[in-house]
Amino acid sequence: MIRACKAALAIAFALTAFGAAAETAQEANIKKLIQPRIGEGAEVESVTKTPYSGLFEVRVGNEIFYTDAQAKYLFVGRVLDANTTEDFTKARLESINRIKFSDLPLESAVKSVKGNGKRVIAVFEDPNCGYCKRFRKTLQEVDNVTVYTFLYNILAEDSSVKSKNIWCTADRSKAWDDWMLNGKAAPAAPESCATPNEKIYNLGRKLKVTGTPTIFFTDGSRIPGAIDARGLESKLAAIK
Repeated sequence: MIRACKAALAIAFALTAFGAAAETAQEANIKKLIQPRIGEGAEVESVTKTPYSGLFEVRVGNEIFYTDAQAKYLFVGRVLDANTTEDFTKARLESINRIKFSDLPLESAVKSVKGNGKRVIAVFEDPNCGYCKRFRKTLQEVDNVTVYTFLYNILAEDSSVKSKNIWCTADRSKAWDDWMLNGKAAPAAPESCATPNEKIYNLGRKLKVTGTPTIFFTDGSRIPGAIDARGLESKLAAIK
């Protein structure tokens, strides 16, 4: 047991180290070789040597896959510890996709408070997103939480119009719930009403939010997609 724990700690340290090191000449060469092979519209952000079996991690957006030293083969999937089944790929993805929660422009989000509001999450949602509407129903089952909703308009041409109408109401939280839960549209906003639509769109792109809902937690971690109340409660309980 002690030996296994020491091994796990050694691997965890190595994973942290390889993610922080400067790019080597070999990594730069692999990056150059692999870029034409991953298809148009995708950019290789980094190539990093891993501590397992000579593989190199290839990072594209908020996803990773692996290649060999000659960039001849691509390995798509997860790397697991054969003894403990620890998922190294999952841990690495969580690390590279982590954000600094305090940097989020919360003043540009729709704020909703339930109960004492001590637990805090931020959610990127589109007003035309069916899974977001499902998640809104889930939130009705969760108490003592503050939810900051960033109106992230990526699904339809009228998403930004619906978001503007909601943003420009006197009670944004109520207007958002009215629409997402009951299908009650907010009244048309005055033409002069300013919104953070463009700012939030650019923020989502910067944070590599590729779908809605995407939920961010105060520890910087994220969950892409809707989760049920039990899953949300479990995640919130795990955050210290």
